[in-house]
Amino acid sequence: MGGAWGCPHEEDDRCGKVNGIPCDPGMKGCVLHGRFVFANDDKNERLRQKQARQAADPATPESDPAAE
Repeated sequence: MGGAWGCPHEEDDRCGKVNGIPCDPGMKGCVLHGRFVFANDDKNERLRQKQARQAADPATPESDPAAE
């Protein structure tokens, strides 16, 4: 896999976190899943769900900077 970063779970283009399957950043089970926006919109579903929950309940600790 090319890029400017390296995943600590990737070894020989395989994911050590998700049963040794080929590394696909943002796939379900990936540490990046739901945390970042990807060009492949299929990988953004969890992020959209998280944003919808935060919008519905703005008092959640994730969206409240005073809670940190």
